[in-house]
Amino acid sequence: MQFKSRDLALMCVFAALYAVLSFISLFPVIGDAGKFITLASVMAPLIGIMLGPYIGVGAVSIGGFIWSLSQTGAFGLLSFVPGASTAFGSGLLSTSKQAWSLVFYVTLFLLMAFYPTIGPWWLYPHYLWFQIIGLIVLASPLTSIAMKFIHEYDNVAKLSFGIGIISLSSTLAGQMTGSLMFELTRWPLVYPQIEYWRTGQWQLLTFVYPFERFIITLTATLIGAPLIRTIRTYGFEVGGK
Repeated sequence: MQFKSRDLALMCVFAALYAVLSFISLFPVIGDAGKFITLASVMAPLIGIMLGPYIGVGAVSIGGFIWSLSQTGAFGLLSFVPGASTAFGSGLLSTSKQAWSLVFYVTLFLLMAFYPTIGPWWLYPHYLWFQIIGLIVLASPLTSIAMKFIHEYDNVAKLSFGIGIISLSSTLAGQMTGSLMFELTRWPLVYPQIEYWRTGQWQLLTFVYPFERFIITLTATLIGAPLIRTIRTYGFEVGGK
């Protein structure tokens, strides 16, 4: 991949947008009082779709890191990582790399679900139901169709379908990244009690995270379709082309 001055400009513009949106809160982070999932989580899959996996990750990482310098996220200076993971997943799909996106998703799923001692597979496997649905969708022909439909700029229904399917799997990848980071940073020093992880995390969040991921996907679809159609009038194609 050649890195051009246009890529740098796009990365800087979207990094600034991501940083600004990071100051607008959407949902509280369960288990971390005073921490919030922000509006930037809606832009992360769209940035990946528009810029591709590498420029998109760069934009989200820079924007998220700038935000973390003035705000304390759930993971300190590394709070940008779940968003970057989302952008990477959607960026892979926007450049027709479904197999690589599937490998990325499955890797995150296995690491998070089977985390030693406190992983949800051991304590409360019902927690994984929506992530498994996301995996099925990602591996199915629906995603193959979605990768084609994101180039249907003149058909709003097809474009919206493509954005929605891609945003769903990628935002779940970001959610699994956040859960894995929570496991890595909170156990055993912060939350050593196994029962807390069973009831205070996995059981409590079983229907919470699917709702928030659905809202993120729906909002990204509603914003993304008109946004992508608009920027295409200036010669911009999805995937950073």
